[in-house]
Amino acid sequence: MTKLEQFMELLTGNFNNAEQYQRMQEENKPFPYAEHANHACNDKIRNLPKDFSGVFMVEESYYTTNGNTHGSPHLFLFTEEPDGIRLTSYEIPEGCGKNTFTYENMPQVDYESLKPSAKFTPALYVEKNGVWEGGSVSMFTPVLKFTLFERFSKDCLEVTESMEMNGKRTFGFDEPIRYKRT
Repeated sequence: MTKLEQFMELLTGNFNNAEQYQRMQEENKPFPYAEHANHACNDKIRNLPKDFSGVFMVEESYYTTNGNTHGSPHLFLFTEEPDGIRLTSYEIPEGCGKNTFTYENMPQVDYESLKPSAKFTPALYVEKNGVWEGGSVSMFTPVLKFTLFERFSKDCLEVTESMEMNGKRTFGFDEPIRYKRT
């Protein structure tokens, strides 16, 4: 099994932070209930190059705070590099809704029509004793900074994301969201 296959085995599936959310509620700390549904989607992409060895994945993220659920879908490409696994973010395919994009409703799309995100700095994940760690810092605008750091293991997916506007955090939490497989 390649490193990329091992990585994708950890990352694909359905996850939530129910355990962490319950603890935060008991401690009366504001924290979202979060779910991830991660699906490899190369089967929905036509005309992949013959020697293509990467894996495209639809990440469906759902965050519930104060009874309101917000979806945040993404299309990622994972590739095996000499130094680790690279995550490149792609634009949602043309014709798909940015808030409603899911693996289930993803149409067949042509590889040539897919566009890497111009705003997101690719992340590199490196394995240390069975745990993959990595992330990136992206400047979405000259004053809007997005920071991502993640740790993936058999036990859980830990995701730390924050947005800063002019150096002030506008989104993010003091501890990572800890997703466990459901």
